[in-house]
Amino acid sequence: MSMIFKKIGLVGKPNHADTLTTVSGLIEFLTTAGCEVYVEQKVARNLSNDKINELSLVELGEACDLAIVVGGDGNMLGAARVLSRYDTKVIGINRGNLGFLTDIHPDACETVLKHVLNGSYTTEKRFLLEVQVHRHGELKSVNSAVNEAVLHSDKVAHMIEFEVYINDKFVFSQRADGLIMSTPTGSTAYSLSGGGPILTPNLNAISLLPMFPHSLSNRPIVVDADAKVRLAMPSRSQAQLGVTCDGHVTLPVLPGDELRIHKHPDQLKLIHPKDYNYFNVLRRKLNWGSKLY
Repeated sequence: MSMIFKKIGLVGKPNHADTLTTVSGLIEFLTTAGCEVYVEQKVARNLSNDKINELSLVELGEACDLAIVVGGDGNMLGAARVLSRYDTKVIGINRGNLGFLTDIHPDACETVLKHVLNGSYTTEKRFLLEVQVHRHGELKSVNSAVNEAVLHSDKVAHMIEFEVYINDKFVFSQRADGLIMSTPTGSTAYSLSGGGPILTPNLNAISLLPMFPHSLSNRPIVVDADAKVRLAMPSRSQAQLGVTCDGHVTLPVLPGDELRIHKHPDQLKLIHPKDYNYFNVLRRKLNWGSKLY
């Protein structure tokens, strides 16, 4: 059997019993299939197997053709921000709750992976956001987001003020609890909970969703993902702000700072089995109605 993927990395939630069981089974399955298998070191240290090849996530991205993420969408997001830097394809096995990104059922993973290893799969490229905080004209911090970047106060239910510019053109000023800037990948996550639109993965677009805006006339707006989004914070503000990427990394934002958000140069190369249907996933996860006839 001619394998498309020779070097495969396994990533997952380190202290999750079901994840570790699945990872152990994958090590045996993939090794038997003739693959070189590497395990992300935090996961490897929780396995009772001293013959495992351990690598950091960065090393895994550098070395492997394929990374298998076992866990929930949160695990996929953390891995994706690193693995998108490399030419490593990524596939997800769901051991979490929703599974929009980790869409393969654990019971079917070996059957699906047999086809994938032989080249029977589809590749989907998902773009990331790059988020920059500028202060007095200097870049102070930067990070990336697969799902969304959220501007918010450090206090719950505390209204903030900001101005939004698209390609240096003023769009609106806003008093709200914050602003969710979402990719199509993230449109079924935090943004959806706030009433934002679902963007299909093939769209080159970003949605901007005000959080609990002071004015009821404010609505989400969808813009070209190649546009340059800029948020300006008034210097007079006393609020302590932050911008959080994928609910994980928070960059501090001070009065007078400027946020610049644009498409990241790297892409997540997500792969699926041939019979994958995005709308089937939506229908199942969101409990939409089935065919009438």
